[in-house]
Amino acid sequence: MSNEQSVMSNGRLRSLKGLANLALTVFLRAAALAQDDPSRTWASDQGDGTYVNPVLHADYSDPDVIRVGDDYYLTSSSFEDVPGLPILHSKDLVNWRLIGHALPRLEPVAHFSVPRHGGGVWAPSLRFHKNEFYLYYPDPDFGIFLLKAKSAEGPWSAHVLVAGGKGLIDPCPFWDDDGQAYLVHAYAGSRAGIKSILALRRLSADGTRVLDEGALVYDGHATDPTIEGPKLYKRRGYYYIFAPAGGVSTGWQLVLRAKNIYGPYERKVVMEQGHTDVNGPHQGAWVQTQTGEDWFLHFQDKGAYGRVLHLQPVRWKDGWPVIGMDSTGSGTGVPVLRYRKPNVGRRWPKATPPESDSFNSVRIGRQWQWPANPKATWAFADAGKGVLRLFSDAPPDSARNLWAAPNVLQQKFPAEAFTATAKVTFFPNAKLNERAGLSVMGLSYAGLALQRDSSGLRLLGVRCAEAEKGGAETVFTLATGLPATVFLRVRVSAGAQCRFSWSTDGSHYSEWSDPFTAQPGRWKGAKLGLFCVRSGSSNDAGYMEVDWFRVEHL
Repeated sequence: MSNEQSVMSNGRLRSLKGLANLALTVFLRAAALAQDDPSRTWASDQGDGTYVNPVLHADYSDPDVIRVGDDYYLTSSSFEDVPGLPILHSKDLVNWRLIGHALPRLEPVAHFSVPRHGGGVWAPSLRFHKNEFYLYYPDPDFGIFLLKAKSAEGPWSAHVLVAGGKGLIDPCPFWDDDGQAYLVHAYAGSRAGIKSILALRRLSADGTRVLDEGALVYDGHATDPTIEGPKLYKRRGYYYIFAPAGGVSTGWQLVLRAKNIYGPYERKVVMEQGHTDVNGPHQGAWVQTQTGEDWFLHFQDKGAYGRVLHLQPVRWKDGWPVIGMDSTGSGTGVPVLRYRKPNVGRRWPKATPPESDSFNSVRIGRQWQWPANPKATWAFADAGKGVLRLFSDAPPDSARNLWAAPNVLQQKFPAEAFTATAKVTFFPNAKLNERAGLSVMGLSYAGLALQRDSSGLRLLGVRCAEAEKGGAETVFTLATGLPATVFLRVRVSAGAQCRFSWSTDGSHYSEWSDPFTAQPGRWKGAKLGLFCVRSGSSNDAGYMEVDWFRVEHL
C-alpha cells in the first residue's frame, strides 16, 4: 500500500470513528433528553406567567432549597429508597429537573440490604459554603451525616458521621458572620424518647463534627407540639428558625426569631391551612431570588400520592415573614393555589422530573429506586436491544410478601390521575417458581403478575392487605395461555383508585374487575413497581424484559 493510500485509509478510519463517536453522543444525548421530557400528567407552569400548586405533584417530602447564582437546587427525604437524596435543579422555582442522587448506597450496607421501611434518610439540609455543596442528612437509627460536592450533579463524597446517636433528626447547618458554625436539629420520639424540642450545637468550622452536646433553644410542648424540621437563617440582625409544628397532616408553619442565636426566641405562626384544602402545611425552606423576591417551598401530605411540593410567595411585615396570602392582615398566610411565577429575570421552558422510560440508554431513568441496597444482578440496562432486563431473585427467608422484597424497582406517583403501561416479555426458568409484573406498592399493595404453568403463561391478579404486618397475598387467575409478550397497565384516578388491565396486542385491554385503592407507604406515598421474584434456587435465573414504561394522562 502506498503512503498516499495509507493516509487515505487512516483518514477514512478516523472519519468512521468520528461518526461512530458522534452517533453514540447523539444516542446518549437523545436518551437523556427523553428522560427529561416534560410530564404528560402534571405541569405546574401554566405557560401564561402563572403556576399552580403543587409545583411537583410527587413525593418530595421535607424539601430544602438553595440558590447558587441563577440556579436553584432542592433535595428531600428519601427514607429507605436507593439511590437516595434526590438532587433537583430549577431556574425559576417552578420547573424542576431531577439531575441525580447524592447517595448511591445506604450505610451500613448490610443493614440496608433488606427494606427498612421508614428508616434511612429523613429530612436533609442543603447548603452552599466556600464554593462547595454541603448536604446533611439524618438517619434516625445512626446519627447525622455529611456529604460534600463541588457540583450538585456530583460526584458526592463518602458520608462523614457528624453526630452519632439515635433519634437525631432534621439537621440544618449555619455559618455565622463571625465564622462560628452551628447545627440545629430536632429529636424523634420513637428513637430518642423525647420530641417537640429544638437543640443547637456548635459545629466545627469545616462542618464535619459537632463540638458539644447542644443547648435547648425551643420547647414546643405547650404551644407547638411535635415541632421539627428546623431551618436556620439570619436576616437584618435576627436569627430565624423556620419550623413546622402540630403534626404532618394537621399542623402549621412556625417561625421563631431572636437577637441571640441561643434565644430567647419569639414565635409566630406564619402559615396555616385556613380555608384551603392544603393540609399541614408542612416543613420547607425559604429562598430569595436574584431579583430580591422571597419564596417558600414546603410539602403537603396527600396520603397515597405522597408529600407533594408547593411554592408560596413570602413578604416581610414588622420583621416577620408572611407565607402565602394574608387577606385578613393577621400576619398568618394561607397557601396559594395559583399565583404568578417568581421573577428570576427571564422565562424558562417547562421541565419536570422523568416519568416514562424507553430503556434505550446505558442507564435507566433517574426516577427509578429500589427499597434497599440493590444487587448488581437484579437489573441490567441493555441499550443495544433497548430493554431493561430484570432477573429474578428470592426475597429474604423472613419475607412473607413483596413489602419485604428488596428487588422491586419503583418510582413515585406523578399526578392525581394518570395511566402507567409497561410492555414486558417474560422468560422464566422452567425449574423455578417465578413471577414478574407490575405493582402499586404501599402498606397494602396490588398488581399483575405473569407466571408459567403447564399451559404456558398465566396472568395473576395479586392483592395483599396489611402487607407491612406480614399479610398474606390473595391471588386470582385472570388469564391463561398468554404469549410471552404482554402489555400491563394501571389507571390511577382521583382518590388513588387503581384499575389494572392487560393486553396482548397493545390496543385492546381486558380489565381486572376488582379496583384497588392505593395506600401510602411508611412516611411516603404509594409507588409504581416492576418486579421479578422467585422461590427456590438455581444457577441461572429467569428474567423479564421491559421494552418501555410509559406514564401518560388518564
